[in-house]
Amino acid sequence: MATDLEQNNAVVADMAFQLKGGMFTLTTLHIINNDVAQLKAQLSEKIKQAPNFFSNAPVVLDLKPTMQHDLNIDFAALHLALKELHLVPVGIKNASPEQISAATAQGFAILRDSTMPKEAPKNTPAPQITPKSSSKIITTPVRSGQQIYAPEGDLIIINQVSPGSELIADGSIHVYGPLRGRAIAGINGNRNARIFCQSLEAELVSVAGDYKLSEDIERQAWKIAAQIYLKNDRLQITSL
Repeated sequence: MATDLEQNNAVVADMAFQLKGGMFTLTTLHIINNDVAQLKAQLSEKIKQAPNFFSNAPVVLDLKPTMQHDLNIDFAALHLALKELHLVPVGIKNASPEQISAATAQGFAILRDSTMPKEAPKNTPAPQITPKSSSKIITTPVRSGQQIYAPEGDLIIINQVSPGSELIADGSIHVYGPLRGRAIAGINGNRNARIFCQSLEAELVSVAGDYKLSEDIERQAWKIAAQIYLKNDRLQITSL
């Protein structure tokens, strides 16, 4: 007679798939008008500045500005433009009913922000969660072409970061020296992550998928000790 374990293994072996929840960082593209040609041209120039960051990146389209002005969007042309730029259009959010209907006809998913915490069942004690923390400390210079990743914690660099390098962390990134490469914090969607550096000269900074390229960083924030963080879903840069 087969044991319960053997029976369970047999059931799993016969299954074609399993559904599991997960959290992933998606880049949000805020659509301001319905000129697809203009969007493609300007986005192409952005991608040239950090091609590795954008290559096959999944993107979500935030249509709030176009919804407020009741703009019709050619979702077929928009989908094609993004694919030609080697981006992966996933879905839309903040859309009107008409936009939702047109977008779903072109295969876009509909995403809804879930910022409100779920109410715990009454008379049920809240679970105690112990966050994982495993910081990685690097004391040598980070050279061009290097990529350093700190899973489940912060990344701490006690030296300079060269152009062409990449820092990635599930948590925050601390650079005790000039930051000249790319810094991507909160890679798994941690919107409380931050980036700290003694001299901001980065090619790209990103927190939980929201990013700024070097040309988008305000001149008054350039080459100063700074911190980068999210506030009201916008990337903020302030001096330390």
